[in-house]
Amino acid sequence: MIRAFLRLLAYISLSLAIIAAVLDAARSVGASRLVMTSLRDSWQSFSPSTLVPAEDYIRSHLYPMLWDPLMLWIFETPTFIIFAALAFVLYALGHRREQRAGRFAAR
Repeated sequence: MIRAFLRLLAYISLSLAIIAAVLDAARSVGASRLVMTSLRDSWQSFSPSTLVPAEDYIRSHLYPMLWDPLMLWIFETPTFIIFAALAFVLYALGHRREQRAGRFAAR
């Protein structure tokens, strides 16, 4: 049950990564230069009222020194890369491993 939920989240993340990549590609064609939207910019355009509370929560509840090196780097990374990596991790966690023994092997 949990593996199926993780795979569902992986598929949703992959869908969001593809949508973000297509939007960046369309913007790049329109601007005649490479355009990659950062996660902060995407979040700001999608839900600006939740960005500041999320930043405050991360700063206060998680290790404060984690904010500067890691979270700032994540927020400046292109959106499609973040969602593609998240999809990969979620799918790896929800992957059903094949049995080592063959179909007709004795167990």
